[in-house]
Amino acid sequence: MAKEQKRKSWAEPFRIKMVELLKMTSYEDRQKAIEEAGYNTFLLRADDVYIDLLTDSGTSAMSDRQWAGMMMGDEAYAGSRNFYHLRDTIEQYYSYKYTVPTHQGRGAEHILSQIMINPGDYVPGNMYFTTTRLHQEMAGGTFVDVIIDQAHDPNDLYPFKGNVDFEKLDKLVSRVGADKIPYICIATCVNMAGGQPISLANLRQLRQWCDEHKIPIVHDMTRVAENAYFIQQREEGCSDKSVAQIVHEICSLTDIATMSAKKDPMVNIGGFLAMNDADLYQKACNMVVIYEGLHTYGGMAGRDMEALAIGITESVHDDHIRARVGQVEYLGDKLAEAGVPIVKPIGGHAVFLDAKRFLPHIPQEQFPAQALTAAVYVQSGVRSMERGAVSAGRDKNTGENYMPKLELVRLTLPRRVYTQAHMDVTAEGVIDVLEKAEQVKGLRITYEPEVLRFFQARFEPIE
Repeated sequence: MAKEQKRKSWAEPFRIKMVELLKMTSYEDRQKAIEEAGYNTFLLRADDVYIDLLTDSGTSAMSDRQWAGMMMGDEAYAGSRNFYHLRDTIEQYYSYKYTVPTHQGRGAEHILSQIMINPGDYVPGNMYFTTTRLHQEMAGGTFVDVIIDQAHDPNDLYPFKGNVDFEKLDKLVSRVGADKIPYICIATCVNMAGGQPISLANLRQLRQWCDEHKIPIVHDMTRVAENAYFIQQREEGCSDKSVAQIVHEICSLTDIATMSAKKDPMVNIGGFLAMNDADLYQKACNMVVIYEGLHTYGGMAGRDMEALAIGITESVHDDHIRARVGQVEYLGDKLAEAGVPIVKPIGGHAVFLDAKRFLPHIPQEQFPAQALTAAVYVQSGVRSMERGAVSAGRDKNTGENYMPKLELVRLTLPRRVYTQAHMDVTAEGVIDVLEKAEQVKGLRITYEPEVLRFFQARFEPIE
């Protein structure tokens, strides 16, 4: 019997059995809505959004099996059977022996930072993430970026722009000493770099480096399945491995993990802190009781833990992840073909618009990415997210704005939610804005919270 040929195209590995009706709005409606929201897409009412690409966090569509699992929730305060199912699933697919559930990923980040970071420590990572860096700073640490330089260039086509630069790591150790580095935080599919993956070869090298320096590796594994898919497609010697096998190997090269389960495993709420060290697990159990809940639920209902366990299993299916990343690539290719400046290679969870090239007339001090998110919404009803100077925030010591090299707008695709037709409409809306880009005005801040300002800040156009 002839071997089945590899398919050249793909279709979603699911069918639709329920729909949610969307509200259609006019240009005038959206102009009024964005003004009332202070030109911040986070402050828009969801009812005023047509296609919501703000985030893939908690916005994916659960499967019939996950919904069925919700009906099997054991809501016992202590020792819920759903916890043990979740714990065993995490060990099976992710390799970690001990699991502490949390209400979402930042709960895990907070507990980990409070346990492991002392004032004056330095925490290297392959590019910062907003909540991760804030928790490190609140514990007295200082984040140090050790990602390769290619990650800061949106036009560089290097296939693994999430890789660690060992020269930067060596310089940090020479400057502060290994004893001032509590751990190295490694994100798979680096969000702020445009969803860029780290290679297995780089991670293996990092494992060896960390063993030599006696420094543990913390894995921000929010999008590990997408990273595994890129390894399967791009890295030599990995094409015959399944996504599940690669996911397990990635995790086994690390010591501790924080997970926002609202992404890869497709649940609406939840996360966990996982590890292999029994002593660290006991410390985490003590902390979770203070901030989240008992160590066998940690802020999650039993039904949510059951849906999460099932979602982990579904997230590593090859057909699922191929379609998930394929839809992102479909949107990215349509935009690139039309001349829209985007981050390349296209990431696993989102298409990132390069606001500096999109709006070259707006200086970074006037937040071009924030201005672009507002313009795309008004034009098309598509909600996106700023990932530039507003998200970067201010230096905790000087109060000066960080000005990252990447000034991006993230079009983030929820899993199993939108069709290709929605992607066509999204692309048309962005292209329409590009054609009249010179009309977009810069913004100034009118209100700014103390931390994580991108969530709640308000702006006004600079006339």
